[in-house]
Order: sequence, then C-alpha cells, then structure tokens
Amino acid sequence: MPKLHRLLLLLIIAICTLPMAVNAKNSASLIPGTNAESSPVQNTNYLTDDAPQEFLEVTEAYLLSTWVRDGNLIIHWDIEPGYYLYQEQFQLIRSDGTQLTPIFSSSIEKFDEYFEKNMAVHYGQATLTVALPASEAPFNLKIRSQGCADAGLCYPPYDDFLTIDPARELTESIDRETFEQHQAATATINKDSGMLMTALIFALLGGVILNLMPCVFPVLSIKVLSLTHADRSRLPLHGWAYTLGIVTCFVGFAAALLIAKAGGEAIGWGFQLQSPLLVAALAYLFLLMGLVLSGFLNFGNRWMGLGQNLTESDGLSGSFFTGILAAVVASPCTAPFMGVALGYALTQPAAAALAVFVALGLGMALPLLLLCYFPYFIQHLPQPGRWMDVLKQALAFPLYLTAVWLLWVLGRQLDSDAIALLMLGLVCFAFGLWLRQYRPEQPLWRGLILLTSTLSLCAALLIPYLGLTRQAEPSRWEAYSDQRLQELRDQGRPVFVNFTADWCITCLANERITLDTQEIEEAFERLDIATLKGDWTNRDPEITRVLESYSRSGVPLYLWFSPNSSGPGEILPQLLRKEHLREKFSPLTDK
Repeated sequence: MPKLHRLLLLLIIAICTLPMAVNAKNSASLIPGTNAESSPVQNTNYLTDDAPQEFLEVTEAYLLSTWVRDGNLIIHWDIEPGYYLYQEQFQLIRSDGTQLTPIFSSSIEKFDEYFEKNMAVHYGQATLTVALPASEAPFNLKIRSQGCADAGLCYPPYDDFLTIDPARELTESIDRETFEQHQAATATINKDSGMLMTALIFALLGGVILNLMPCVFPVLSIKVLSLTHADRSRLPLHGWAYTLGIVTCFVGFAAALLIAKAGGEAIGWGFQLQSPLLVAALAYLFLLMGLVLSGFLNFGNRWMGLGQNLTESDGLSGSFFTGILAAVVASPCTAPFMGVALGYALTQPAAAALAVFVALGLGMALPLLLLCYFPYFIQHLPQPGRWMDVLKQALAFPLYLTAVWLLWVLGRQLDSDAIALLMLGLVCFAFGLWLRQYRPEQPLWRGLILLTSTLSLCAALLIPYLGLTRQAEPSRWEAYSDQRLQELRDQGRPVFVNFTADWCITCLANERITLDTQEIEEAFERLDIATLKGDWTNRDPEITRVLESYSRSGVPLYLWFSPNSSGPGEILPQLLRKEHLREKFSPLTDK
C-alpha cells in the first residue's frame, strides 16, 4: 500500500503541474533569444492584434516630447516601468537623407541573447541632444526608435515625424506623407554635397538667359549703346561697376527673402511684384526712362547710366545703377535652370543661399562684362553720330511697352479702377517733370509743380487701398487648393496643376504657346484630365508652401498627377511644350 500511495501522489502532482509547464513553454517563445520546441526564433515578437492585452501600445509605452532650446534640439522619451529602448536603434534622418548624430543620456548595459552581446538600453527615460547651427533653416526629421518589454514582447521599429524650426525654437509633428513628399521633392538637388556646385552652375546659366527677357533686354541694349563712345581703357571698370550693381541688388533680394522666411513669412522669388505699390513705382520709373530717351526730358549725364559721358566717375556710378535697374526689372522672371537653383538656395543655410544669388547676378552681368574685356565687337559698330540719337529714341518704345505691361499686371491684381488711378498719376508725373525742366521762378509755377507731384504721389500711394478685388475668369481651370487636389486624386482622375502669375513672362508664354492651344484643351477634355491653376499674382501662403515642398522658390511650376497614383506629383519642364504633355497623356490614350 505505501508504494501505491506514492504512485498516486506522483500522478496527482504530474497532472497539476502539466498546465504550468505548457504555459512556461508558450511564454518562452515571447522572450528574445529563447527558443520553443528546440527551433530558433527571431529576437523580436511584433505586437499584433493577437498580442496579450496587458502590453501597452508603443505610443503609450514610450511618450515622446521634443523642443529646441539654446541652439539644441532635445528629443526625450518618458518610458513606462518594465519597458526599455535600444540605444543602437535610434536614428535621426532628415528629409534630405542626412543623418544627425546625437548625444545620448546615460544608459545601462543589458545582455541580449539574440545578438549575443551587451546592448546599451534606456529605462525610465531617454534623451537625445543634437546641436543645431545658428543659421539652420527649418527642416523635416524622421525619428526612429525601437524598444522591448521585460515581460518578453519586442516592438517593431517605430517612426515619428517632425518639422523643426531652429530660429523660432519650434517643433511640430507632421504625418508620414508630408515627410515623404518633401523627401522626394528635395532628392533631386540634395543627393550629395556636390549639389551646391550644380546649383551655382544652374544659377549662372539662368542669369545669362535672363538678359533675353523682354523687360531686361532694353536696359541691356541701352548700356551697350553707351559703351560705343566710352574710353576703351576704362571699359573693364564699367563692366565691373555694372556687375557690382546687379550682384548687390540680387544679394539684397536674397537677404530680404531669408529675413522674411525666418520671420515666418511665406514668400518666394518675384515677391516684389506681388506688391501693387512697387508695380506702380516701376511704372513711373519706366515712363521716366522712356521720356528721357525720347528727348522730352533732359536730366544730364548722371541719370541711371543713360548719359553720354562714361569716362568720368559719374559714368561708373551710372554703370552701377544701370546694373541695379536691370536686376530690378529682371526680378519677376524665372529663366530655365533658375527654378532649381533658387529652390535649392532657399532651403539651405544663409551662406549657401547667398552664394547662389551671387552666381545668378554674375551670370546676368557676364555678357556685358565679357563685352567690356573684348571691345573688338564694340569697335565694329558705326562711329557715334546721328544714328545713336535715332536708336536711343527707338529704345524708348520698349520701355513704354514695359510700363503698359505693368499697368496690365496692376489691373490683374486689382481692377480697372487701379489702372485709371495709376494712369492719372502717370500723367501728373509726366506733367510735373515737363514743368520742372524749365525751372520757373514764379511762385505760381512752383505751386503747380508741387501740386502735380503731390497728386502723382497720392495716386500711387492710394492704389494698395483699393483692395484685392480681382474676379476669377470663367474657364475650365479650377482654383487650386490642397483639398480640391486630394478630392480629384481620390476619384482616380489624372490632374494637371499650373502654378502661375500674371507678372511671370515665362508663365504667360507657356500658356499662349502650349496650354491655351486647341490641341491641348481638347486633350484635357477628351481624357477627362482635371486642371487646377494656382494663381500667385498676389501673395498666397498656401501656394508658397506647395512651391517650397517641391523645392521651388517661384513660378512657373507644372505638376502632373497620373490617375490612381500616390505620393508627390511629377515636375514638368519650366519651358513647357506640347510634346511634354503628349508624353504624359499617352498612357491615357492607350486605354
């Protein structure tokens, strides 16, 4: 009997301990580095819907907070008891692909059975500190982390996405799609450090092409004309004075853009002509230059480099201010190569951005500068004579046309009342100049000059207060908005987006030559392509943000979204041609 009792007792113990053994065996499969049924397992068991409910979600187990202080980016996790983060798994990746190297808070070593080595882990909290340069521009950042629970569950790598603004000491969460869109848009110009050199070359080429723009060419022609009677030994000095004027103006534009963007303003290249007041001021300036060239007014030899005597010091200052004028009238234009270069510049630190703008100015000044060093071509022009006066008067008409174009731009920004008011101001301006050249001494004449000058000034200053009352024209083009674009894409429709402005010469040329042609309009209709227009004639922060997300600082920008596609749009060439659109439309016609 004693033996039988012992057997019964052992049987009861075995039955009672069997469930515990099974549970222990199942629990072993949750522990990294252990095995179940003698088969190897991965060192992580990813949290799924079937995971035990007592485990916290990853965002609850690891609470992330970020801030910028004293030039440092602080990334901090509060970690729940019983959970830890691997130090080796932290990754800080900017949208341009570069990785940041942080300083870690204190950690402990924990032997990891899968890696078969000691791993640095963080319990309780983890803090990463990254030093940011004082000139650091806003950027997007992906933060990757991975952790486990002591109870045996390991989470997959988890990504958080932030936009960091060091200047304003701000951090803000963004979604994955926003990060990936910016990443894709900047990939073409930020592949490696050599892209700065590429941007400089593009800016140089774009500056050269700027000389062919309709508003710049008359100014350049006038300058070339003035060189025909200049002292040949001083031509290089005039060339460098002209170059200095252009570069100074472009550096001023760059500084204004960078300061405004640092202050949170959403502006880009060509922002000057988004101001009706500046448009009015340029109209006055071109009218004045035209009157001088036509011979109706005579201000001597010191006016903006239009005089005859360029061998004296005043001539050098004239060359300098002619460069200033050429840069100002070129500011609304975006030549080929310029878009990529300026888009790159405005996403870089101040030093790199200024270097790109200097290259742009040098490119614009390069043709005349070379002409000053090789006067062979100038010497083959006829000797100064009556033909120069005739040519000078003829060059006044492109300037009058530029003033008319500025009136049209103002009308597109505001309405016909603005055009009428500015024309009244121009008439008063011209009448006051005509009176002034006679230098009358009588108080009545002086009062009349003062009155006309005051009326002219008031007309320009009152223009901004008319309000932005421009009405949308009926057409197949819908006004762009992020929401409308997403609605169309959700419907699976192909979408073509045109970001344009009325003061953008390249934009208008593309519309006349390509977009507004019967062939393209019929293709839009036949293939059911949705068309959106982002009008940047006046300031629009939403459009500016879209331009920046595609690394562009100004218009034109053409985007193509294929049907049922995801991610960012495809950027089309700035000089848009029908064959570019036919290529994109061809997959639709094959269906």
